[in-house]
Amino acid sequence: MTIRERLEQEELHTLSPYAVPAARSTGRLRPKEPCDVRTDFERDRGGIIHCSSFRRLKHKTQVFLSPEGDHYRTRLTHTLEVGQIARVIARALRLNEDLTEAIAMGHDLGHPPFGHAGEETLHQLCSEGFRHNEQSLRVVDVLEKGGQGLNLTNEVRDGILCHTGDRMPATLEGMVVRVADRIAYVNHDLDDALHAGVLTEEQIPENVKRTLGTTYKQRINTLVIDIIDNSFDCPRVSLSDERSRALDELRDFLFLSVYRNPVVKGEETKATEMLTTLYRCFVKNPERLPEHFRDFSTASVERRVCDYLAGMSDVYAVNTFRSLFIPMGWNKV
Repeated sequence: MTIRERLEQEELHTLSPYAVPAARSTGRLRPKEPCDVRTDFERDRGGIIHCSSFRRLKHKTQVFLSPEGDHYRTRLTHTLEVGQIARVIARALRLNEDLTEAIAMGHDLGHPPFGHAGEETLHQLCSEGFRHNEQSLRVVDVLEKGGQGLNLTNEVRDGILCHTGDRMPATLEGMVVRVADRIAYVNHDLDDALHAGVLTEEQIPENVKRTLGTTYKQRINTLVIDIIDNSFDCPRVSLSDERSRALDELRDFLFLSVYRNPVVKGEETKATEMLTTLYRCFVKNPERLPEHFRDFSTASVERRVCDYLAGMSDVYAVNTFRSLFIPMGWNKV
């Protein structure tokens, strides 16, 4: 018996009956020779963490656009925080931690530069629409590894696609990531806003402080414990009604006070105009795209332009715009 086979047997005996053991995965888009050491979900997690799209997340905006300071969240640190919260919940509920973490690591791979402003800009420009969860699935299915994709398991693919939007994940592990994503971004965006001086502790709604806690640590802990208590030995993953309402209230408060705050969003108009200009330039002149984005046999010009722009980091988008539209000073050789 290989190490992988032994691990698969252990999962069958120790995981919750509602979990997805690696041995019961429904497979991949294409057959793949099994590993002697790692389960299929372990391999998916490793493949995501080692891919170039994952590395680029470190230079993509979460909320604060190119902030001056080392401690504001980026799309990468958001992903790591989601993974940590999700893994704690999965372990307590005896769900598959490897599957959970693989979904968490891949859920935002398709997020474009400049946060949700970038996503909304591409959605408005592209006649086919643009949603970052769908783009994340496209990254792992098509764009990574020079067009081969990562060939992930169906369970990881489903969790990535369904971490947001109307469609619910097919696995409880996917549901864990979906709720962990919400817990992470609401709380760390509040933490960043407090750190930036955009908000003060006194402005946080009293019901939120009373129900969830007065510190970042308390709020995360309250929500995680609530999910575990409310979902233990159940075929679902959810918050209690009271904590769910408080989390919704905190999210609504952030929309009014942070996400639409003119101080925070002051540079977003520039980012939107820049992405719009780049998009129209490449749609009109697709020959200017990098070579591996010029294969339009399976995707339209618009989709390939979205692929290119969505894969950019904030800095790369700015530099591309500068190289195309800002005159360079003369440098005599």
